[in-house]
Amino acid sequence: MTSSATLKEVSKIGFFKKAKVLLRSLREYKKESILSIVFITIETLMECVIPLVMSMLINQMTELEINGVPASEVLNLVLIYGAILLGLAIVSFAAGISAGIVSAKASVGFVRNLRVDLFKKITSFSFKNIDKFSASSLITRQTTDIGNIWMAFQLCIRIVVRAPIMFIFSFIMAIIMAPQLSWVFAITIPILLIVLIPIIIIANRKFQVLFDRYDELNEVVNENVRGIRVVKTYAREDYEKDRFGKRSDEMKKGFTFVERLLAITNPTIQVTMYLSMCLFIFIGSYIMITNDISQMEYGLNTGKLSALITYSAQVLSSLSMVSFSLFMIMMAVPCMNRVYEVLVEEPTIKSNPNALKTVENGDIVFDNVSFKYKPDAEKFALSNVNIHIKSGETIGIIGGTGSSKSTLVNLISRFYDASEGTVYLAGHDVREYDVKVLRDNVSMVLQKNVLFGGTIASNLRWGNENATYEEMKEACKISQADSFISQLKDGYDSVVEQGGVNFSGGQKQRLCIARALLKKPKVLILDDSTSAVDTKTDAFIRKGLKESMPGVTKIIIAQRVNSVMDADRIIVMDNGEITGIGTHEELLKNNPIYQEVYSIQSKIGGANNE
Repeated sequence: MTSSATLKEVSKIGFFKKAKVLLRSLREYKKESILSIVFITIETLMECVIPLVMSMLINQMTELEINGVPASEVLNLVLIYGAILLGLAIVSFAAGISAGIVSAKASVGFVRNLRVDLFKKITSFSFKNIDKFSASSLITRQTTDIGNIWMAFQLCIRIVVRAPIMFIFSFIMAIIMAPQLSWVFAITIPILLIVLIPIIIIANRKFQVLFDRYDELNEVVNENVRGIRVVKTYAREDYEKDRFGKRSDEMKKGFTFVERLLAITNPTIQVTMYLSMCLFIFIGSYIMITNDISQMEYGLNTGKLSALITYSAQVLSSLSMVSFSLFMIMMAVPCMNRVYEVLVEEPTIKSNPNALKTVENGDIVFDNVSFKYKPDAEKFALSNVNIHIKSGETIGIIGGTGSSKSTLVNLISRFYDASEGTVYLAGHDVREYDVKVLRDNVSMVLQKNVLFGGTIASNLRWGNENATYEEMKEACKISQADSFISQLKDGYDSVVEQGGVNFSGGQKQRLCIARALLKKPKVLILDDSTSAVDTKTDAFIRKGLKESMPGVTKIIIAQRVNSVMDADRIIVMDNGEITGIGTHEELLKNNPIYQEVYSIQSKIGGANNE
């Protein structure tokens, strides 16, 4: 299975092959799973033996009564068989309790490991892998899908083991006891299968569609939670409620259809079971009445008829359990496909087995680099890029929206690999470095500033988990964050709410810059990371970076000319290509795009000053 396999391709893979991959998550719970099967087998066998013992007791009591044996002997016989039945019941009860305990431990442990394995796999993905799955889809796989797999696994180690044993044992015993009545099963079982099989096939197809609908539903929720401010700004609450309502109605209709199908199964099973019992009682009683009573020991008798009725009920109830299990497994199969698809996805970015563990400096070379996000894309996002950035240089990158500025710097950290050409860092292909080492030395502040729930200090320590308060304070002074942190009651121990919603956009940007500085990298990339701060603060940040990190290569992506005009060199990008490289003064003389941007921003700046 290749890393580019689609869900449609995954669905064609055999069930057991996919189950084998998922069951790797059992690990330390294999013993509990096996014990669960053993205990359930014992419990089921005891339940199947009890009707046989009861039939023996009834037959012997009938024989003693016919022969006029004293009541005391009959009582002794009842006590002996009673003790045997009690022993069987106790064994069955103990085995059932033990099966419940170990199966619960196995199923909970399995699903816990599966969730961890899935999460670890997701965190190992490159941007290219993540682009293949939507965020809402990954959330659904981690929650709803794994929940359904959990239910199916519980059934598999309990009911799916129990039902076949009960069916086979009960079916054989029913035939042995009354071979002349075995034709009843030839009528009732096909009736049951004729109803159940089409329901199973239709429900399976419907489940495949419904779990894709879950992704769409979660996508609406995800968009609204992330963009709640925009929704409220444009007063689009009613529209979004209607959009969510439509998705919910689609889910409701789909599951209602499936539930109606499943509702047919129980009455069908009950009718079939009672039909079997009625036929056994009616025909069995007729045979017993018309036969010579002296032949009862060798033919059909009261005890055998009693056991036969019980076994027929067990045969049909086991089929009922199988059908219920199949429905749950069918519901889990699409979930298995979706979880399997993530588990077998191979990260497109991997460390070389003999990877370099040290980055000597921040010297960067793009050697005829081109890149496109998908192999079958018609157009390259970057085309024929050739740049040499010397270690310690400050490079500005400017260009319009969609000019691939971020794409260019993403190749340095190996968030993506170049489609053509090579990116070098410190004289080595970036693919030769250990990925963690590379990203520790190429510190990047992304366009979207993300803070995590905790404290300011815990967020800053993402850059260096052992950073002292003095080191954090120094980094925050450079990023101009210390000024507002020092005004907070708890300072660096102030609480950061999830997503950093209790801080402004500019404050979050400054904290993210400080976090990146704590890595003490060889290359620092600011991807439009000062867009939310005023020009004065922006200037102070650039001045701080220049004075405190003279040997670090600094790449600043910006929309404002003021943010890059004092860089050693400025790269102008347009439509995925470099259209100019030079100082601010040089580009003003010979680059039309830069001239236009500068002219427009100068006029706007002049108007604002007026």
